[in-house]
Amino acid sequence: MNTYDIICIGAGPTGLATAIEAKRAGMQPLVIDKACLCNSLYHYPVNMVFFTTPELLEIGDLPLVSAAEKPTRLEALKYYRKAAEHYELELRLYERVTHVDGNDGNFTVVTKTEKGAKERYRSKKIAVATGYYDLPNLLGVPGENLPHVSHYYTEPHAFWKQDVVVIGGKNSAAEAALDLYRNGAKVTLVHRGKELGATIKYWVRPDIENRIKAGQINALLNTRVEEITKDEVVVENHAQTKRILAKQVFALTGYHPDFSFMESMGVKLDPESKRPALDPNTLESNVPGIHLAGVVIGGRHTGEIFIENGRFHGKQIVEALKK
Repeated sequence: MNTYDIICIGAGPTGLATAIEAKRAGMQPLVIDKACLCNSLYHYPVNMVFFTTPELLEIGDLPLVSAAEKPTRLEALKYYRKAAEHYELELRLYERVTHVDGNDGNFTVVTKTEKGAKERYRSKKIAVATGYYDLPNLLGVPGENLPHVSHYYTEPHAFWKQDVVVIGGKNSAAEAALDLYRNGAKVTLVHRGKELGATIKYWVRPDIENRIKAGQINALLNTRVEEITKDEVVVENHAQTKRILAKQVFALTGYHPDFSFMESMGVKLDPESKRPALDPNTLESNVPGIHLAGVVIGGRHTGEIFIENGRFHGKQIVEALKK
């Protein structure tokens, strides 16, 4: 069994950037992910366009070329594939890390493949960059697991002239509701808050608010979902129960990092914020040899770290290892 200098758990942009920096420093990295390369980006809405410009998504000093001012999901996916190929990164995709044994300088990472086989990899250091998009914040209501309920928005075509309920009040929910409306769906937006989220993008807010005022999107604010049935969403609004027709339900209530996985390695998390204990300079956690990168550093505050700033965490980690 080979011994790697660092194993990066997570093959998103931050994990890839960390592996690239390690390789450029003469180290031997390995990247492991339970799904495909950049699995979170792969599950973004099909026609999504990034808010940021191409250079802010770049890793490994490789240029990201896009046809328009802002790159699309497809352009980003192609870019990160090419980056992995350019640096000839060693990857183990579709392998879920089940646990990490050992200690600083001598870790063993145990994985399980799609076919159920168990694999083991030895490494001197660990970098956890598992993101958060794979773990949705569940509503915890009956019917949430029905086949027509999704925590991810894809595309609107199939819901033309159909009743669709979007649950949530932040960017993802607002953008999905607008996209569905513009493609002919009959949309109801359900949000437990008294008003839409304060972090909605400045150009999205007037659009969604105007659609609501015009009655083009039905909005139920200060409303809680009580149950989801095969063709309705049952909500409680001002002490009254309402039933809303729904061929499809998009529960876009946010996501969170895999806190239990970090705790299984001994990483201490703040009870309230779930922020991990770590050195802000080296990004090493309270467990010697285990470093953290990307959105996992923010705990519950997932809106603080994006590709734009998380991509630099690899440089911090590798600089610390070189010293």
